[in-house]
Amino acid sequence: MGETKFLLSTYESHDLNCPLHLLCALSTIFLVGCGGAVTSREDRSTQAAVDAAVAPENRAIAIFAGGCFWCMEKPFDVVPGILSTTSGYSGGIVDNPSYESVTRGITGHYEVVQVEYDKTRVTYQQLLDIYWRQIDPFDARGQFCDKGQSYLAAIFPKTPEEAAAAQASKAAVERKFPGQTITVNILPAKRFWPAEDYHQDYYLKNPLQYGYYRTACGRDNRLRTIWGPPVR
Repeated sequence: MGETKFLLSTYESHDLNCPLHLLCALSTIFLVGCGGAVTSREDRSTQAAVDAAVAPENRAIAIFAGGCFWCMEKPFDVVPGILSTTSGYSGGIVDNPSYESVTRGITGHYEVVQVEYDKTRVTYQQLLDIYWRQIDPFDARGQFCDKGQSYLAAIFPKTPEEAAAAQASKAAVERKFPGQTITVNILPAKRFWPAEDYHQDYYLKNPLQYGYYRTACGRDNRLRTIWGPPVR
């Protein structure tokens, strides 16, 4: 217990804006090793071949900020018609940002997920519906246990039609929660910068650490409080 108390006190002294500090502390306390990779779809190689056959004119990109990008890939990956998800950074003023510089709040970037999808199988409106249920729309300081500008929630539409859909979806959320301020910004899309390789598919590569992080961050409990049980 003495070592645990020491580790907890060390963890508490870290900058909690960085989810890696939380993860490292939990990994040490619970003696969690790297989990084996699992597949997000039953047969990723077969799915990749199907996805590659999607015509360029049917491909589209959506960008969403919902706090820690580790937690934003899976909700989209499991949806038919999603071709890929990529964790990264957008909305800032610095080229080639690093995770460290973004989480320090010196680049203006948000942690985001870029979603490539087949427009003939899934719509931007459906992506918006999925997005809202992954976030706390009332948090003006970040998302869940992660605080700071880089963890704020935002939608980055790329066309006037997407901007109108995003505004309409926000208005619908405002009607659902009358009297509460929805803090999610709708911002013009800017260049997307992929995050470092170790951030990609984190929930697949490190399922135990990912699970501990979500639990310790209180993400799922908070989402159930706001939105109810997950939609299956």
